Parts: sequence; C-alpha cells; structure tokens
Amino acid sequence: MTVPLVQVPCCEPGRPWPMGTQLTRLRERGGLNVCVFAPNARAVVICLYTADGQTETARWRLPERAEGVWYGFVPGITAGQLYGLRADGPWQPQLGHRFNPARLLIDPWARALVGSLDDLVVRSEPRPDATTLPESTDNAAFVPKCRVIDTEAELQAGARIASGPATAWRDTLIYEAHVKSLTRLHPSVEPEHQGSYAAVASPAMLAHYERLGVTSLCLLPVHLHVDERHLIQKGLTNFWGYNSLSFFVPDPRLASRGGAGADDSAVRAEFRQMVDTLHRHGIELILDVVYNHTAESDTQGPTLSWRGLDNAAWYALDGHGDYFNPTGCGNTFDMGQPRVTQLIMDSLRWWVQAFGVDGFRFDLAVTLGRAPELGRNFNPLATLFTAIAQDPVLTRAKLIAEPWDVGPHGYRTGQFNARWHEWNDRFRDTVRAWWLGHSCTRGQFARRLAGSNDLFQGSGRPPTASINLITAHDGFTLADLTAYERKHNEANGEGTQDGHDHNFSANGGEEGPTTDPVILQRRARWRRALLATLFCAQGTPQLLAGDELGHSQRGNNNAYCQDNPTTWLDWSQADRALTAFVSGLASLRQRYPALRHPHWYTGEPVAGAHCPDIDWRNASGTHPHGIEWDIPDGRLLACVITVGERGTPAQERVMLIFHGNPDVTSVSLPGGEWQLLMDSAQGWVAQDGEPARLFTGGIDAAPSAVLMLVQPLTHEPPASS
Repeated sequence: MTVPLVQVPCCEPGRPWPMGTQLTRLRERGGLNVCVFAPNARAVVICLYTADGQTETARWRLPERAEGVWYGFVPGITAGQLYGLRADGPWQPQLGHRFNPARLLIDPWARALVGSLDDLVVRSEPRPDATTLPESTDNAAFVPKCRVIDTEAELQAGARIASGPATAWRDTLIYEAHVKSLTRLHPSVEPEHQGSYAAVASPAMLAHYERLGVTSLCLLPVHLHVDERHLIQKGLTNFWGYNSLSFFVPDPRLASRGGAGADDSAVRAEFRQMVDTLHRHGIELILDVVYNHTAESDTQGPTLSWRGLDNAAWYALDGHGDYFNPTGCGNTFDMGQPRVTQLIMDSLRWWVQAFGVDGFRFDLAVTLGRAPELGRNFNPLATLFTAIAQDPVLTRAKLIAEPWDVGPHGYRTGQFNARWHEWNDRFRDTVRAWWLGHSCTRGQFARRLAGSNDLFQGSGRPPTASINLITAHDGFTLADLTAYERKHNEANGEGTQDGHDHNFSANGGEEGPTTDPVILQRRARWRRALLATLFCAQGTPQLLAGDELGHSQRGNNNAYCQDNPTTWLDWSQADRALTAFVSGLASLRQRYPALRHPHWYTGEPVAGAHCPDIDWRNASGTHPHGIEWDIPDGRLLACVITVGERGTPAQERVMLIFHGNPDVTSVSLPGGEWQLLMDSAQGWVAQDGEPARLFTGGIDAAPSAVLMLVQPLTHEPPASS
C-alpha cells in the first residue's frame, strides 16, 4: 500500500533559496538543497531514481515551508542524481486545485531532463471523468526524470564562451531560422550534423551569413517542448516548438546526437560550441522564447509540472477554476505571482550566463504584461518588464516583443517601453499592400519607410525599435506571398481553418506553381522589390531564412507541424541570383548610413549640406501635398536622404525610388549627376570595378521597381534641388 505523502519521512532542514535544486554544503556535509513553490500543497516530496530512471530508490518529504516555498536538504546527493517531485493537496478543480500524489512531476527549475518524451502527453492527460476524481494510475514509468547538475560548473563553462559582438541596433540585420529547417538538406553540412545546433555554426552556414551581412541569428524555440495530443493523433509534431516543457533545457532533438538517449551534457556542450563559434564570427544569437503558456494546455491537457505542483498558484484562472487563455494555447501563467516572474528571470539569466545568448524575442509578449491589478489588461510597466529593465545580467541583451496576443485588447504594437524593440506588423502589411496591389496610400508607405514614428517616437525610442519584416515563420514565405492569393494548409489536418486569411498576398495571375514566363517575371520583380524595401527602410530589418533562396512551402502559411521538406530549406534548388541580390542589398545597407539612420527625420537642413535630412518627391520632382499623400493610387514615391555616419557630416545624398505601377514611368532627378547603385527590376546591384551607370535630369523606372542612386556631396547642391 502506498504511503500518503504527508506520512513520508522528512529530509533535513535546508534553505528556502535558490529555487529548484542545488548542490551545496550544509552543516559540514555535501548534498542537495531543494526548493519547490507550492503554497496550497499539504506536502511536497522529492523522489530519487536509479541512473536508468526506472527504479525509485528513496523519497523524502520537504520539512519546511516559507512564503509558499517548501524546502529541505538531502545529504549525500551528487551531480547526476535523477529525481522527480510529487505534491499532495486538495482536488477541487472548481477552485483551481488539481493536486494528485499519483503524478510524478518535473521540477520547473530543472537544468537537465533525462528520458523519452514518446507518449508522454497522451499518457499524462486526464480521463474524461477526471473533473470529479483525479487519475489514480502512477505515471512515473514514462515521465522524464530531472537530473541534478553542477550549476557552478555550467556557469563556468558559459563564461568561457567568446563574448558576443554587441552589434549596435543601427547595424543589426536579423536572420530568423529554425535549427532543423536551416540545414537538414544542406549538401555542404556533414550528414551527421544536418539539422542540428552544430550545423547552425558550420563553415557553410557561416559563409552564408557573411555573404548576407547577417549580424544576429534569431532561432525559433530551442527550449525542450512536447507535442500536443491533436498533432500526435495525426502523426504530426509541433515542429516549431512553441509548447515549452522546460525553460532551462536545450532540446536534445536538435543536437547532432540528440533524441531520447542523448547525453544531456553533450547537448549543452554542442549548444555552447554553436554560440562560441557564432560569436567568434561576429554573429549574435537571439532566442525566440515562449513564457506565455506551458505544455500543460487546458483542463484536458497533461499534468506534467506546474499544474500538479500548485495549479491555482502558477496559472491565471477565472472564478470557476478554468484557465485565462489570451494565448489560444490553453493556459497562461499568473503574471502577478512573484514566483512566476522569478522563474522567467532565472531562465533568461541562465541562457545568458550558462549559454552566452545575446537576446530574446518574446512570443506573444502582451500576455507577459497582463497585470492582475488591471483586470489582466496590458501594462508596459508590468512586474516582469520592470524586473528585466533593472537586471544587470540582462542589461546588454537585445529585447524583442511580439506585441500582441489573442486576448481582449491584445493588439499593442508600439506600446512597449524603452529598450524594447517590436515586430512591426504594420510595416509588413503596408509594404505588402504597396507592392502587391492592395489598398495603400503614399502617406502610409512613407511612414513605414521612415521608421513608423507614429508607433515608436512617442515613447522616446529610435526608428531601430521597429523590427521590419516582410515575412516570418508564421505566415507565407516570400516565394509563396507572391504566388498564392489564399492559404493552402490542407497538410496540417485542420480543414484549412488554421493560419491567417488576411495576407495581402498576390499570385500574379495563376495560383501556385506555373510555367508562364510573364507570371514568373512578375513574381520575381515583386520579390526583389519587397526585399529592396526591407533593406532600404529605416528600422531594424529581419529576413526569414530561405526567402533569399526562393524557398516555398507550397502555400502553407502555418507550417508549424510540418517536419518535412515543406519547411526544410532545399539548398540544391536555391535561386542563386536572388541570393546574390540580397547579398548586394546587405552591402549597400552596410555602406550607406542613409539606409540605417538611427534618428528620426525632421525634414530640416542638415549641418554642412544645406538640404533636408529627407526630402519626399513625386515622379515630376515636386513634393507631395495634401490629398496626394492620402489617395490609394499612383504607386510611385521617391525620397532624397542626406545624413552622415554617427554624427559626421553627410558625404553623399541617396535617392530612393519606389515604383509600384505596372508601366514604365520617367522620374525626375534633382540637379547634378547621379550614379545608379541598385535596380530591383533587373535584380542588379552595382559591384566594385564595373562601369558607373550615370544619370542626369531623369531616369526610367520599370514596373515594380526600387531604384537607389547616389550623388557625392563634394560641394553645396545646386539651388534647383
């Protein structure tokens, strides 16, 4: 007969900090200090296991509780010990209490997990009648076990990683990628490394990043995650990884020798080697992190950790024991709970200190700012954001918000505070609309080109606070954006109900693949114009991995569950001309400060040049006025930018022409001779050593074209300009 947890013998008294487990010495003996947050529990027990994780060798009840934290000390424990937790308390789902002593639970602060994730979710979900009685079958046989590691040794290993380059935001180019998709089919990566952390920093990829001018690699979630039941039943996986089970553990399935039996220390070492190599080549690593919900889902989801330890304390609930769900994923943490803030902060610090990570992109970041004291509405000064702002470990970390969620009043683009940079969906949608034939005015387009001051200037942030993107992981690829008018998500098995319907896309005359040369040319011009706009706009550009290759997902705009060639980049079929064009765009952006100005334009004369920092123009050379800014037609806008590098006087004027009309248009040039540097319609960027293409008075802009011209400032510009 199983002994009730409240009758399990107690271990020795310990310390109520730090959270989780830590090897330490107390009373002149070495052992393990254990701290577990479970304020409504009657008892919390740590269960010890053999090295294979199959046999329980001992269990000890934590003897003391302070401020909702149960804690104790188990002498004689060393690094490598496997363990799990159990908690006893009331089973009152209507009040939010879901304690079940039959559930072995994962420590939220565990730094390593051992064991297979196969069938974990299905076998951990409740019976249909579990609202009245908890599941009585013990789950220890199939739950991964936590492993005690030497955290001091891990931190020392992290300190040996080469320092990150700390690239200024004005010089940053972000490349968003999935670890496996990026190199699973790369012919120049060793087969045993394809699709792994090691491959991310392989010589072939390092050369590609350098060619594209990438300064910051943003990886989709690498936290250990599990698949949802509905995907498992369809034979699919949560490939993107937005379903975290552990916030401290790099997913071993993304390691070159990963999987259920992977050596967790080898996985950590491979991750560190990846970061170290990236840093030594001048590339930062940003992680996409998912703290807005957990893998335990809704009331019908599996009990794996937080729910079993203290559901009512960890999660945001309504008055009937159901989950507040602004994420659409079943649950969300109670962001008013200090231990939730502590968990997230400890996780962020761990990735910075133990793994050398340079920044974070926060998925559905609005959820993290939903303050209970404000009725769970968004607060840019919410507890977590304040904690991050003052933290010395995170002071140099790049912080990027996805500024929305699906809850009430969840759209908050432009409403985060200083230090935060935000995905700018208005840039995305406006630029798509301009080039692909949807409603868009000159004024809307100009505002996005100039950094979106309506969103970011009021909070004292610079134009670089805008993370400009044309595409991202969740949506069409660039190739599909210009080849499909509607999503084609049949492979996801959700009746095409998933994914966005409002995509501002176009197909050029035929849905999907085509051999029509006219349509293919039209699509190619669109793609180059979209990319040129991204690289020429003020703000921080983010490029989706594969867009430079012409990668298609066959119209799937929500390929989160496609671990197959749908998402794997096919390097053998890469559009090499498009890759070369993107490389040229990156070089132009690096060379000319007019394309990455970190300050807001004023329209006033700049020092030493006697001309405004930005001058907007029509095709005729006049300045748009009144209704010309607001009518949704006439897809032509030009600007002349005159700015210097980091406070120095301007050395040149740069003219940009954005021509979205279907016919050739003659565009007037300001006085003097201008050199053409880029014509997106031709897919051409000027190279060193080739004859200069010079124009005076005017230039013809082809359909769907971005042109860039430059004029040296060796003397005061002519008065007619």
